[in-house]
Amino acid sequence: MSSGQGSAGNVIAAVCSLFIPGLGQLVQGRFLKAVVMFVLAAILWFFWLGWIIHLWSILDAALFKPHT
Repeated sequence: MSSGQGSAGNVIAAVCSLFIPGLGQLVQGRFLKAVVMFVLAAILWFFWLGWIIHLWSILDAALFKPHT
């Protein structure tokens, strides 16, 4: 995938995270962060606060810059 903010790969990852928190990070190959976001969102949705992690997941996927 393309790398850097605004790239097609990040847009696709952000759209994936829109549907399932952490899926965008998984698409980008960041397995640990994907699991953390998914689990946190799942736990917090019980308290109606999962939207916070959900938005964080989308923004994190969209703004990700891989280290070169």
